[in-house]
Amino acid sequence: MKNRALKRLICGLSILMALIPFFSFALPSPLKKDTVTSTGYKLKTIIVDPGHGGEHSGAGHFSPGARGSYSLERNVTLAIAFKLQKAIEKDMSGVKVVMTRTTEDDVAWQKRADIANENKGDLFISLHCNSLSDRRIREVVGHKHHKPVYRTVEVPDRSGKGVLVLVYGFHRTKEEEKAIKENLIEDDPEMNTNPDPNDPGSLILMNEYKRKYRKQSIHFAELINNEFVQTDGRHSEGIREQGLLVLCHSAMPAVLIETGYINNPDDEAYLNSEDGQNEIVASIVRALQNYKNEVESVSP
Repeated sequence: MKNRALKRLICGLSILMALIPFFSFALPSPLKKDTVTSTGYKLKTIIVDPGHGGEHSGAGHFSPGARGSYSLERNVTLAIAFKLQKAIEKDMSGVKVVMTRTTEDDVAWQKRADIANENKGDLFISLHCNSLSDRRIREVVGHKHHKPVYRTVEVPDRSGKGVLVLVYGFHRTKEEEKAIKENLIEDDPEMNTNPDPNDPGSLILMNEYKRKYRKQSIHFAELINNEFVQTDGRHSEGIREQGLLVLCHSAMPAVLIETGYINNPDDEAYLNSEDGQNEIVASIVRALQNYKNEVESVSP
């Protein structure tokens, strides 16, 4: 069972807590590997989520995303997602890709997370394009009594540039817990939807899942960001936490990649070019291969 190693961990923690008062020791340096994942674990299913989309069959749900001078986020993310699906299935033997969207139609945020959980994804990757809101400036439109007359206008802000990787923040932790319980209950009946809040075993188990998913999310984000910066030479705004529903409702390690600023002329050209899209995909695949090698080599 998936939780066997976690249960052994719980027993070990209980013994350790009992012995703590009798010992004085310095905290060791952080482990580089996640010792929760058991030997034999395989990264089998990756969820690829092309952000945004058009109206869904007249249902009124419409979220095209950011706009450039000639392109839309929904089209760019879908094009990159198809390339990423093809590259993963070609270069990563035994790994299946599940797409949350394969047409121009939009898919609601919760439905995207549901697709990820129903397919028992091991990793969730959401693809997006960034954009900056218009800037408000004051300009002189005339003079009155020898004094300038101003008006406030909005002008496009095209100063944004490069990539950004997002992971979910702590402030939606209850929603994350609910998703984890619902996703794991079929694999382990002990992960019931109404655990005893006074049961330390249930609390430790849930906290261990949250800790593991968060740690793996951040580490995968770091691997991706390093590829973009060190291999592709792209500017990066780094890794940030954000309370995004689609990430915290997906019961697995999850990241959202802002692949570039679509309202920046240079980034827009890059995001719409074959070379640019292929470079983005290649960087994500390299990060995935490194991540897969790491999580599959960890011992209990």
